Amino acid sequence: MSSTGSLLAHLECRACCTEVPADRLATVCPTCAGPLFAAYRLDHWDGRGWREAISGRPATLWRYREVLPVQSVESITTLGEGLTPILALGAVPEATEIEVWLKDDGTMPTGSFKARGMSVAVSRARELGVPRMYVPSAGNAGVALAAYAARAGLPARVYLPEGTPAAMERACRAYGAEVVKGGSTIREAGASARRNEAGGGAFDLSTLREPYRAEGKKTMGFEIWEQMAPDGMPDAIIYPTGGGTGIVGMYRAFVQLQALGLLERLPRLYSVQPENCAPIVRAVRDGASQAIPWEGAKTVAPGLLVPAPFGSERILEAIRESRGGGATVEDRAILAAVGHLARRHGISASPEGAAPYAALEILLHSGAVRPGERVLLYNTGSGIPFLSSL
Repeated sequence: MSSTGSLLAHLECRACCTEVPADRLATVCPTCAGPLFAAYRLDHWDGRGWREAISGRPATLWRYREVLPVQSVESITTLGEGLTPILALGAVPEATEIEVWLKDDGTMPTGSFKARGMSVAVSRARELGVPRMYVPSAGNAGVALAAYAARAGLPARVYLPEGTPAAMERACRAYGAEVVKGGSTIREAGASARRNEAGGGAFDLSTLREPYRAEGKKTMGFEIWEQMAPDGMPDAIIYPTGGGTGIVGMYRAFVQLQALGLLERLPRLYSVQPENCAPIVRAVRDGASQAIPWEGAKTVAPGLLVPAPFGSERILEAIRESRGGGATVEDRAILAAVGHLARRHGISASPEGAAPYAALEILLHSGAVRPGERVLLYNTGSGIPFLSSL
């Protein structure tokens, strides 16, 4: 088999420092049940030579293969995901004092940023001999798993909460996944999934309950660096936060780029959540070490309806270590932002992906984002599956 040149060394828990071999299937830390993350052999590695090498590679996230966990080229399961566009938004009436950009993961093969994590996680699961997989999802992760499992020739089961947009359920079934519906939130769907799948041999690909979806999300940070660094990295990145893997992944990418001598300063990371489901933003404001489950959660953005994010300590670490923060937005502001992005800028955004646009004015007026700064909004998914439900 052909080697990817991956520098994967082991898995590690940031909470209790337990190390786990990376050559076998792993879920959460065996000591404290926290998330495990991939560690790489970056000491004495030629980062600048790597920077030059990736520029000539195919325009997918696998151009960063040395700092991804898959060992063999033959195990890579890809639909051409990655290197999504970064667009200058020009004048934003609510924030004329700042330079606003947007990275658009709505252009991914399955319509959202979830393709990143699932491409890498399914590839690694396939490499380690997983026979079948399942995931609880608000929609986009389920669609991505269904597509990448089909690409890998593996069976998949997707657990969706009631109220998931019908287009998402149809897409999961169209890719050949089995769909099970139940519960009002992803937390309830996840609890049901783990009860139903216990002892059945299927592998759980839930957010941060396995080590490799976060590695796929890490490529968001690598792409921002590769696409923007020549003209200036963003001062701040505004990101919609549900399960939080994306914000954790970007932070990990930036830290690794610093270790390689390729990045001087981390962009500030800001979490955006709906005001009626904001466990991470509340924890940031309260100075808490972890998020407390949000009671009575509700929002028009299904991917942000995560009242108790698993591994919230790592999400908060990413925000605080980058000197960032958080903001909440009303549902009506999210829906207005969906329309503004479409009509003003020609961008199709899901409610989740529109939330950073809605938060821009709030963050500017609070002083978190300052006049003259370069700010990047992250659109995590296309709005097309939501059109009939908005």
